[in-house]
Amino acid sequence: MSVFDKVIAKIMPPESAEARREAREKAMAAAKPNDWLTQILEHHQRIEALFAAVKSATTPEARRDAQRRLGIVLTGHAIAEEAAIYPALAADKQVGHAELAYQEQSAAKMEMGLLERLDPMSQDYLDKLEHIEGAVAHHVYSEEGTWFLELAQDLSPEDQAMVTARYREEYDRYTATADI
Repeated sequence: MSVFDKVIAKIMPPESAEARREAREKAMAAAKPNDWLTQILEHHQRIEALFAAVKSATTPEARRDAQRRLGIVLTGHAIAEEAAIYPALAADKQVGHAELAYQEQSAAKMEMGLLERLDPMSQDYLDKLEHIEGAVAHHVYSEEGTWFLELAQDLSPEDQAMVTARYREEYDRYTATADI
């Protein structure tokens, strides 16, 4: 974590685990079976588990393999949100949220690429991984806490169906042939 990141973390500490849990519970209550929100929540939980798998890996090979799986799911999820969800956010008068979400996901993909250049067993690697995980957790909190709840309430049944199908299509297109 850079000095700048440490200063920002002191000034604006991340939301608490309790706040994240409450946001997740509200989002789960708003989700309907097999809809786009349910898919996203499942992917968020999988991403969290994959971060834990990377951290708990005990060999360089195992850590790289877990990192590869995390990268595939994280990127597939990002692409699906960027193609299906963020345009719906923008259409729902949440343009600022959509733009911020794009920027955050772009930064996460770049940081994952930089992570590949580090020794997987080094402290620098773990520090960067923790930084990425924190940024992703904050992004997830924003989505689950307000943005997606508002979107789920505002979309018509037809738009809900379209967004659900498009999200699934994009995620599957990216991850279908991957060994994850």
